Amino acid sequence: MNLKELKFAGKTARIPIIQGGMGIGVSRFRLAGAVAKAGGVGMISTAQIGYDEPDFESDTRGCNLRAIEKHIKLAKQEAGHGLVGANIMVALRDYADHVRAAVRAGADLIVCGAGLPADLPALADHPDTAIAPIVSTRKAASVLLRMWDKKYKRTADLLVIEGPKAGGHLGFQPRQLEDLAALHYEEEIKQIIQEKQIYEDKYGKAIPAVVAGGIFDQSDIKHAIALGADGVQIATRFVATEECDASMAYKKAYVKAQDQDVVIINSPVGMPGRAIQNAFIETARQGRISVQKCYQCIQTCRADETPYCITQALVNAVRGNLEQGLIFCGANVGRIKEITTVPALMRELTT
Repeated sequence: MNLKELKFAGKTARIPIIQGGMGIGVSRFRLAGAVAKAGGVGMISTAQIGYDEPDFESDTRGCNLRAIEKHIKLAKQEAGHGLVGANIMVALRDYADHVRAAVRAGADLIVCGAGLPADLPALADHPDTAIAPIVSTRKAASVLLRMWDKKYKRTADLLVIEGPKAGGHLGFQPRQLEDLAALHYEEEIKQIIQEKQIYEDKYGKAIPAVVAGGIFDQSDIKHAIALGADGVQIATRFVATEECDASMAYKKAYVKAQDQDVVIINSPVGMPGRAIQNAFIETARQGRISVQKCYQCIQTCRADETPYCITQALVNAVRGNLEQGLIFCGANVGRIKEITTVPALMRELTT
């Protein structure tokens, strides 16, 4: 398949594939570095990225900031001339500090979702760092781009359009996720692309649109480009690779998963999420799981009210304690049949 390079903010990725950021600890320097080295854009999730630092329990914030810089630098060493970025949730309490740390570490791109990154242009005001919001509707794109234009006199360097088939936290209402066909999301993608063209014209620069959510194979990539996209973001498929930073048990859960195992859950973040059904989800449905320690991760979370601690659930999962962990996934996880390598997956997707 003949794919064009992905160009944004003076940077070029040979292959127009951005690897989605997956936390906690699923996409760190090994996965991001391998994807960047293979020609795509490797992304590190900063959500509780320092979970395995020795003093994480006593200094969670400090460990995360230290780990952000460490993993970005290690990924860039692995990537050579490839592009490495950071995926940072707006919902994090330390969101602003995470952005600043990623900029200090030399991130080529910062992608922000789980909320609208209204102040991202100020936080990532560095000529070598491109910025990209994740949006799911034309309304969200319109509000954010208009805000950046008015307040900062600048616009996005890239736009990630995340659809309803994505993994993890989703920018849709639970009722919308019950009938994906009724969303007519292809039309929404076209509308978002039209919206960003307003700012392309105003600022005299291209703002590549990257479609995310349910991208599994070449046919999905071709379809996204036919809709007007410049590239795609893929997350779920990169979990089942040798280079993925998660435990082997986590990767095998993806290989074993069937379509009927994929469920929509209510996350403590305040958004619906897509995950693999397991004992933890069943326990959470039966009642609140008491929180033994608050890791101060999400702005809106209250330890005495949250249905469970999402930090502990995601850490358990990435370490391989799946029965007490939350395993986020995309809608097409049931199509994964084996664990491969990043180079082999990139070849499969592009040749």
